[in-house]
Amino acid sequence: MKKDNDKRVGFTTSIPVEVIFAAGFIPLDLNNIFINHLNKEKLVEFAEEAGFPRNTCSWIKGIYSTALNLKIKRIIGVTQGDCSNTHALMETWKLKGLEIIPFSYPYNRDEKLLKREIKNLIEYFGTTWAQVKKVKQRLDKIRSLLIRLDELTWKEGRIGGFINHLYLVSGSDFNGSYEQFEEKLTRFLDIAKRSPKIRNTKSLPRIAYIGVPPIFSDFYLFLEGLGVHVAYNEVQRQFSMPYLKPDISKQYSSFSYPYGAFFRMKDIKKELKKRKIDGVIHYTQSFCFRQIEDMVFRHEIDLPILSIEGDRPDNLDARTKLRIESFVEMLYERRQREGKERQKRVDYF
Repeated sequence: MKKDNDKRVGFTTSIPVEVIFAAGFIPLDLNNIFINHLNKEKLVEFAEEAGFPRNTCSWIKGIYSTALNLKIKRIIGVTQGDCSNTHALMETWKLKGLEIIPFSYPYNRDEKLLKREIKNLIEYFGTTWAQVKKVKQRLDKIRSLLIRLDELTWKEGRIGGFINHLYLVSGSDFNGSYEQFEEKLTRFLDIAKRSPKIRNTKSLPRIAYIGVPPIFSDFYLFLEGLGVHVAYNEVQRQFSMPYLKPDISKQYSSFSYPYGAFFRMKDIKKELKKRKIDGVIHYTQSFCFRQIEDMVFRHEIDLPILSIEGDRPDNLDARTKLRIESFVEMLYERRQREGKERQKRVDYF
């Protein structure tokens, strides 16, 4: 590895962040930085001016520009288990002189192969397994707090879906500093656990959000404004590594996001039942191969499901708003019907 004073390491999707921290570097999830940028659309336009096709995922274009905007010198690109466009994206960064470190999640979740990939990262960054294990133990304490935050969302109804999304998705890089992130999270939880519940969440339709985080800026604000409770953010929860496995290889082989729809489905079905979900919104990104997985989810999930698609970073369009409104209205009507049927049975006996 080239020696320089820049300790920042960008990455294209969640990787074993313990290695980066253990080596004394600063991990940066380029997706999180892009979507929180004040001029997200400008970042997409910059990539298009550089030559990216219009029919390329806006996340890819956004993180391309984000890395250049931040002048990051090295990036970990996930070549298997994430976006199919990552290979070409890595080549465009290399063209700009960035140092590219490949990382791969084995398709069959082979722990030996995954351990070898982690070992390559450890050797590249010049740290040790012992130091990585020590950092993992430290990060798992913070992940326990994220589990508690998730419980305050779906169990107690004290936290809304957007805040749940925001904190869980930050579990991919802990905003570059796990000490500061832990301090902020601890303060927030101390307030949240004493806060009143968000209306009566037991009477509200309970929504599950599955798929990659939305590119829409106002998605959660609009959805929860319709009077629903977002009780499950699937991929965001996965980024928080909720299983707390003692071994790092087992932890990242349990991380469902890189391993396909059917492995993800096991966790999704379990959480839908546990959280008593009424309906599911499946989000896909335009021009993404994961749009095809919608067929699998529709076949496997035995609940009302609405599939929506996003393209560029912006507010929800009128058509998508109308579809969400109709879906929520249907969930309310379904709840009322089921409530009347239950009351009939009670009256009968």
